Amino acid sequence: MQLSRSIVDRVAIVTGAGSGMGRATAVLLVSEGASVVAVDRDADGLQALYELVPDGSPLHLVAADLTASDAPATIVSAAHQAFGEVDIIVNAAGVSFPVELTDEGFADAWRLTFAVNVDAQAHLIAACLADLQRNGDGRVVNIASTEGLGATAPMAPYTASKHAVVGLTKSLAVELGPSGVTVNCICPGPINTGMTADIKDEHKAIYARRRTALRRYGEPEEVAHMILSLVLPASSFTTGAILTVDGGLSIRSN
Repeated sequence: MQLSRSIVDRVAIVTGAGSGMGRATAVLLVSEGASVVAVDRDADGLQALYELVPDGSPLHLVAADLTASDAPATIVSAAHQAFGEVDIIVNAAGVSFPVELTDEGFADAWRLTFAVNVDAQAHLIAACLADLQRNGDGRVVNIASTEGLGATAPMAPYTASKHAVVGLTKSLAVELGPSGVTVNCICPGPINTGMTADIKDEHKAIYARRRTALRRYGEPEEVAHMILSLVLPASSFTTGAILTVDGGLSIRSN
């Protein structure tokens, strides 16, 4: 049995592509021959992608607010017009608002966090379902977090949403498995992204030495390569997997 490790001519949608792990994933998939629809609410961040890929690369930008009810249909329509039917979805968009339960803004933070981190993932998958199932080889990768495996205060909306992404992944893996669509989840640990940019380098170094086996923060590209592995045609028997890319954070006990 010969299994392909090529994504040449596959069509991928990557959300959160304006920065961080989403951006690194979009660039990597383009470099591997996929046609990529890059989605983000940050239009300027999306434009910067053109500086990271060769001229003429199959890259189409969609500036969209994933919390809008028409966003999934708009994104899928743009993909069809640019490249055709969708083979791969990478749900990398995410937000985090450190907030305590008694804070005045807790309810708003909860609603927005779930709208971006969970609802948008489910709705985009649903909007692409016919495409993903058409050849029995669709690929979905949802980005959660090590917060989806544990908890840190005061981050209840974020932590709860990432647990929900893990549950969504498992449920859809079972539901869509008979059609050949795989649904997997990445749980990044401490990664150098915009979400962690405000943390001082010395504090990152202390945290990494204390908490991770590799004693460092990871880079977005290291997450992107794990995502690439999961969207390969050859990864046809891996579904419902919850994979940590955390430098060993989740296995350290001392």
